[in-house]
Amino acid sequence: MDQPANNKGKAALGFIFVTLFIDVLGLGIIIPILPKLLEQLAHVDLSTATLYSGYLTFTYASMQFVFSPVLGNLSDRFGRRPVLLGSLLGFGIDYLFMAFAPNIFWLFVGRVIAGVTGASNTTATAYIADVSTGDKRASNFGLVGAASGLGFILGIGMGGFLGAISVKVPFIVAAGLALFNALYGFFVLPESLAVENRRKFEWKRANPVGSLISLRKYDIAISTLITAFTIVYVGQKAIESTLPFYLIEKYQWTLSSISGLGIFIGILLVGIQGGLIRLVIPRFGLKRSVIGGMSFYAIGLALIAFNNIGWMMYVYMIPYCLGGISGPALQGFITEKVARNEQGALQGALTSLVSVTTIIGPLLMTYLFHHFTRKGTEIYFPGAPYLMGAVLMLISILLAIRSFKKAQG
Repeated sequence: MDQPANNKGKAALGFIFVTLFIDVLGLGIIIPILPKLLEQLAHVDLSTATLYSGYLTFTYASMQFVFSPVLGNLSDRFGRRPVLLGSLLGFGIDYLFMAFAPNIFWLFVGRVIAGVTGASNTTATAYIADVSTGDKRASNFGLVGAASGLGFILGIGMGGFLGAISVKVPFIVAAGLALFNALYGFFVLPESLAVENRRKFEWKRANPVGSLISLRKYDIAISTLITAFTIVYVGQKAIESTLPFYLIEKYQWTLSSISGLGIFIGILLVGIQGGLIRLVIPRFGLKRSVIGGMSFYAIGLALIAFNNIGWMMYVYMIPYCLGGISGPALQGFITEKVARNEQGALQGALTSLVSVTTIIGPLLMTYLFHHFTRKGTEIYFPGAPYLMGAVLMLISILLAIRSFKKAQG
């Protein structure tokens, strides 16, 4: 059958949607309230709190990088259901740690737990693949993008407006959602992977480094483009890891103001990724879309770096978000140049690369922000991470142009 036809099957897909939604919701909630939370728990100023933010992201991303393939293989061995329910329990525990942590040490404990159990996205998509066939598979996979976009927008909104009451309230709400969904899933979620389709767990298949090593086999044109792909994602971390700190430091924005901009960004991203990109890439082609998107990224980041008027952040976020055209176009071009029987390995390797950029990028960008905003700094420049991001985007443009020329040759 194309998809579960009975009510239980529909409830299972609904559960998957909510699971993905809660995953991204938790990340969105953290964005506006993390500066205030870190200042309170670590007893440091805003500049130093930025460093702690980078360390927390590094901890989460490192754990997720190492354990995602482990949990993926465990789901192949024991089924999707226990891994999904375990992931939700892990997120619920993490949010409780964040809400009631007496000091910053317990925030790191929570991030370790969330990183280890944070494979819900991978396992959820595997579940969708298990229960869907034919034309219904593509529409069911649309749950991933819809849940992520909705979760990000509402998460930022909740973080700012509930955080204005208390920095603990958004985490308590998120914990309640995760734990309630785990309980709900315990009763409604059937196992999607039949016993005869399971395989023995093998540590060599759970190696997160192996897929990265496999990238060496591609020719110089593809390797150069993959390098550009990586640098673009590192540059993006300027916004993702320092924006709320920057808004508070430079413009003295409140949590509600930060949430307002976050919701605006979320709506832009949904519109661009969900609609505009389908018009732009067919009309202008992959190469022009790659270069154009990277150029928008560079322009947006440079404008933000030197901006001195708070409300102009809304204006400058438009070219920055238009830069999102480059990612799918870049991935599409790389995919076109790789054989069909290697697509799975390629996508796995690109996913691993994105995970690595989430480890490296926030450390780099939060250090730059701290260095140029700390007390006694020789040069005060809160926009330093964004200028670095713009430079990285320019480097990516040069690499992409070089790769396209080699591909033609």
